[in-house]
Amino acid sequence: MKRVTAKAPANIAFIKYWGKKNESLRIPANSSISMNLSEVFTQTSVEFSANLKSDKVKIDNLPVKGSEKVRVVRHLDMIRKLSGLNLYADVTSNNNFPKGTGLASSASGFAALTLAAAKAAGLDLQEKKLSILARIGSGSACRSIPSGFVEWKEGNSSENSYAHSLYPPEYWDICDVIAVVGEVGKKVSSTEGHTLVDSSPFYKSRILEMPKKIRQLKSSFEKKDFTDFGRIIEAEAINMHSVMMTSSPALYYWTPKTMEVMLAVVEWRDKELECYFTIDAGPNVHIMCLAKYAQKVKNQLKKISGIKRIIINNPSIGARLI
Repeated sequence: MKRVTAKAPANIAFIKYWGKKNESLRIPANSSISMNLSEVFTQTSVEFSANLKSDKVKIDNLPVKGSEKVRVVRHLDMIRKLSGLNLYADVTSNNNFPKGTGLASSASGFAALTLAAAKAAGLDLQEKKLSILARIGSGSACRSIPSGFVEWKEGNSSENSYAHSLYPPEYWDICDVIAVVGEVGKKVSSTEGHTLVDSSPFYKSRILEMPKKIRQLKSSFEKKDFTDFGRIIEAEAINMHSVMMTSSPALYYWTPKTMEVMLAVVEWRDKELECYFTIDAGPNVHIMCLAKYAQKVKNQLKKISGIKRIIINNPSIGARLI
């Protein structure tokens, strides 16, 4: 059968996904809103073959074993079941950024895998169905299927928990400047972290506030009010990490360098360089600014020692075949 290659962007969540209604189907406790990233992506090739005696999986040029391979094989099994195909697959996947560091490698990885494997198996699926399948592999992967600025509707079943595009990439000229301060995989994965949410005393109030927060963020998008947008996303990042830090056991994804960058962003804003931070489940800091200030933010970051990489992202199209 034909080898198919797909490319999918990582995404940065403005309203975060942390906690699930259904663990096995990865149905989230709340809806979320994100932006797909132009310079941070995964490219995955899939070929089903009668010559294989088991699934072969390579990520970043290394054979995958253990629980990571089980997750990929389970995803392939789902696609085989849908297509009626009874062949093993050869999967090769490469990230252009370090995985497991809070830069959404599982999002881009499972989005690319879903699209490539579905096509290689002869399926021609609509965006909604691809988003649902990607979600089952990795929750936030559903947001990497549509383009631009994306909403993942929480839903209450597998069929109505999916992501759709709120606005195309060109709708708003904003940038995400990533300060990569950690390139080592995290000790506690997001999958494990999600299971701890109920142990935080702040979690219930977080979930109760979500519908209002989403309405407010959508309003900032409609008006293109960057100041309002920035205040909401920064407070939201701190809110999620407060839940993480007060769960049992506590999850500390920030490092001293993370804090240094966060405090620098606040200082730059006081000096009239308007930008705001957001952080996913990892140490790396995403700094949102209007595109005209992206180079200025990068120049400021260069003055901070210990930052390993700086990546400027524009809003991106979603997963696509290449």
